[in-house]
Amino acid sequence: MSSNAVIQLVDLHKVYHTGEVDVHAVRGVSLEIQPGQFIAIMGSSGSGKSTLMNMIGCLDRPTSGEYQLDGVNVSALDRDALAEIRNAKIGFVFQGFNLLSRTSALENVEMPMLYNHRRVHSEEQRERARQSLEIVGLAERADHHPNQLSGGQQQRVAIARALVNRPSLLLADEPTGNLDTQTSIEIMGVFQKLSDQGITIVMVTHELDIARYTKRMIVLRDGKIVTNEPVRDRLNAEQELVKLRQAQAAVKLA
Repeated sequence: MSSNAVIQLVDLHKVYHTGEVDVHAVRGVSLEIQPGQFIAIMGSSGSGKSTLMNMIGCLDRPTSGEYQLDGVNVSALDRDALAEIRNAKIGFVFQGFNLLSRTSALENVEMPMLYNHRRVHSEEQRERARQSLEIVGLAERADHHPNQLSGGQQQRVAIARALVNRPSLLLADEPTGNLDTQTSIEIMGVFQKLSDQGITIVMVTHELDIARYTKRMIVLRDGKIVTNEPVRDRLNAEQELVKLRQAQAAVKLA
């Protein structure tokens, strides 16, 4: 295996014991993800993708096998150690934006630093939050509250919040599920730019069109990887956005 991989999974298994029945949610998954890769994980309900995502996100531990995150073996860490490594090395983006309604975009982005084991001075917090908002193109909206932002802007704030602790890995769980087509394309453009800057992104999605914006697609079935290959017909978000706007303009003129 490569020594500089962000994620290394070796023969990972997850078994849930429910009464007399053992549910094998993940069965012998081995996977390596390099820095800057943008990965889509797909699969039907019950395929094991959510369980795998939870283990990659250090929200759950494997029953057996090994998981190394950024060179750290996290397979057998206790709950406190998992929480610490989650906050230090992983940023999360969810389908629901999970923003605090009574605080500004800037203050929402600052929140993860309040739980950082390394104390961050308030001035540094503010500066890092501003930098994260600038990365996602929302620096001018820093003082706006969530109800003053569109759905796409709220998701950008959520992405900025996920980036503020400078994680090794960004995990996105159905990040376009609550967004319209145009806004979804815009968000995928943000992810593509982050990937191009060297940030590793793993995204769970049910939508094939959304998965086509990534660099590699992994499909799970019955807890096993059945497809792991580059996206050959990868979409470019900026080009797709131009096409969509042209189509919308044509409809208005018709």
